[in-house]
Amino acid sequence: MAGRRKFKGTIRKADAGAKYQSDERCYIRELSNVPEEADLSIAEARVSPGITTAWHYLDGITERYVITSGTARVEVGDEPPTGVSVGDVVTIPPGVRQRITNFGDQDLSFLCICTPRFEWKYYKRLEP
Repeated sequence: MAGRRKFKGTIRKADAGAKYQSDERCYIRELSNVPEEADLSIAEARVSPGITTAWHYLDGITERYVITSGTARVEVGDEPPTGVSVGDVVTIPPGVRQRITNFGDQDLSFLCICTPRFEWKYYKRLEP
């Protein structure tokens, strides 16, 4: 098609060493988070058994958790705590407080899909 640029696509190889422990009490591995793809980011989060992440919200970003292993209780806004497990998807609107508790006996893992892409300047922690 004349005048139409063909999308060339991108492949990002996973970097197992790219994990870091966040102040939120979980481990994060960024899978795709680059300025050139500002409309979306994907990270993998891991929460150890018995740990609850810090209350926080994302300013201007919708976040989706896709549970890939483990069981947890998620709290979003003023909704009652809700149990989640593998395959469940949790959607958190911008500006709505959230946290998740791993009440299982194995690591909880989930994908964090953010639209637009996650940037730390939009992360707002709600507890000391």
